[in-house]
Amino acid sequence: MARPADIEYKGTQLLVVRAFVFLSLAFGLRYLQWRWMNSLNMAQWWVSVPLVVAETYAMIDGFLFGMTVWRSGHRRKVEPLARPATVDVLITTYNEPIDLVMETARAALRIKYPHATYILDDGARDELAELAQLEGVGYITRSEEWVDRPLHAKAGNLNNALMVTSGEFLLILDSDQVPDENILDKTLGYFADDKVALVQTPQHFWNVTRSDPLGTQATLFYGPIMRGKDGWNSAFFCGSNAVLRREALMQLALTGYVHDVAAVLKSNLRGARRVLARARHQAPDSASIDTSLAQIDEAIEEVRSATRRGVSLAEATLQFQRRVNLISREAIHRDLQEIRRDLEEIGDDSGVADALMRLGPDDAVVDELAQLEASPLGSLSALMEMVASLDVNRAHESQPLMPLAIISITEDMATAMRLHALGWKSVYHDEILANGLAPEDLGSALQQRLRWAQGTLQVMLRENPLAKRGLSFAQRLMYFATMWNYLSGFATLIFAATPMAYLLFDVRPVHAYSVTFLSHLVPYLLFNQLMFVVVSRKIPTWRGQQYSFALFPLWIRATFTTVANVYFDRQLSFIVTPKSRARTSRAQMLKVVWPQLVTISLLVLSTIVGVIKLLAHAAPSVEGVWLNVVWVALDVLLISVVIQAAGYRGFEVAAP
Repeated sequence: MARPADIEYKGTQLLVVRAFVFLSLAFGLRYLQWRWMNSLNMAQWWVSVPLVVAETYAMIDGFLFGMTVWRSGHRRKVEPLARPATVDVLITTYNEPIDLVMETARAALRIKYPHATYILDDGARDELAELAQLEGVGYITRSEEWVDRPLHAKAGNLNNALMVTSGEFLLILDSDQVPDENILDKTLGYFADDKVALVQTPQHFWNVTRSDPLGTQATLFYGPIMRGKDGWNSAFFCGSNAVLRREALMQLALTGYVHDVAAVLKSNLRGARRVLARARHQAPDSASIDTSLAQIDEAIEEVRSATRRGVSLAEATLQFQRRVNLISREAIHRDLQEIRRDLEEIGDDSGVADALMRLGPDDAVVDELAQLEASPLGSLSALMEMVASLDVNRAHESQPLMPLAIISITEDMATAMRLHALGWKSVYHDEILANGLAPEDLGSALQQRLRWAQGTLQVMLRENPLAKRGLSFAQRLMYFATMWNYLSGFATLIFAATPMAYLLFDVRPVHAYSVTFLSHLVPYLLFNQLMFVVVSRKIPTWRGQQYSFALFPLWIRATFTTVANVYFDRQLSFIVTPKSRARTSRAQMLKVVWPQLVTISLLVLSTIVGVIKLLAHAAPSVEGVWLNVVWVALDVLLISVVIQAAGYRGFEVAAP
């Protein structure tokens, strides 16, 4: 893939980064080759094999990170958009404080570039509607079509608004993200390229201390990582502080509609005969119903044949629905004539039999009775479900077109990946142009991270980028890198359990903790950390590394709950991140991190036991004990960040 022409790659700096990326990967491959081929202690394989698998996972993670930053550059300044454009500023909200929402709305009104501002209130609050009207801000809430249908959280809120607004470009803001007045002037210029669909800017939080105890600032992600993804045309939508092209979203909606309907219809047609078999099992003994089911079987085969011939899905399914309606009318007519014959046999003189004789299959009365729910076929639930599924109107959804992806509880990444698959470009503008509110307690921060992890894993399981048509090889890896990172909880669990197993039970994952072992391990670890230092260049990344390791219970929970959701239809809740400090005691907050507390306790206990064994000359290896003690100390240092965070209660500073 050719690199974007308007990205500057500073020669010496980039060469140093690439040198350390290369050295890190080279020593990593050397270490892994030795581990798999020469060091496994198969006598205790239950520890040895999981550890080398976890190390392999970490090596792949390192490779994906290295490839990402290989093209980490800076966008050149763009000229303002030469032509006039219409812009809608969309502020999404659900239950956030009204004062907070209005502060963002007032800041949006102050944006210099001509635009329209709308509050998208998923809470449908009358007070907020009145304030918006007073301030001259548009107010949009869900239409009636959404009643008793899936809401799709924030994605649904935006999709609803897209159908009642008309701006060529959309600036999307969360309710707490106060925009700079120049945000549109500095981003719209990128859309001079007709293939650019998205311009993402950083998410920055003004209520975060320098020490960032909750690790919310994400400086590494919104620095070298997003700049690197930008270099591969893979910078993705992060949910807020982004400008999107309506045309691209509507193209996405149309192609998504066609793809989804086609996939559902083809799947349901493949299983139609099984559905008919269940319907026959449900049906009472009736020659009339047997005849109708046989006719529907023929109609299904006609639909399948028509789609194979290239007939449009809409036309094929319309023909099928008309055929089913005709079959239902014929069934009703047969039943009415059977009733007439029964009345004649018992000598009924009420005139009903004569009236029934005059009814034909096309009579309005027959047509009314033949509505599928009222017909004899309406009692066959399996048949009803199958007929409803062969419908291009997507009656189960509030609106047939969904521009923003609804396959995940976080709409952003999936939407961007689909845009890239259609050939659209994205841009990462590395300048803070909006300031928001970060969670001010650990519980809220963990809710937010859990939602991110679940949403990202949903995308991986439903639309794996490695198999996504339309993406370049690099784009596949860039999306997969973000998803792969959320599987780290299992590797972290192994990295914590392995030194415990050695210090407590003398279980060795390698043949020996020798000079040979250290000669392979140390260079790999050293150059891996030097790579982070060089890439970050004064950006604080230690807090991020701590949380990536320390939140392993959360990542594991996210994996299991997402698998249950995707494959077993278990519901995932969409929890809006609280914008105010939670009133919880320190004891309550410690309960949130009990897995980490237990892990730290076991690590400390294993160290004590290991040292006692060493002093008692009962340890299998002096070098092994000290190496694992250092390993434990590093684990504790990484995990302990959540203990500090559990006691954090925010801080008081003046808003910008």
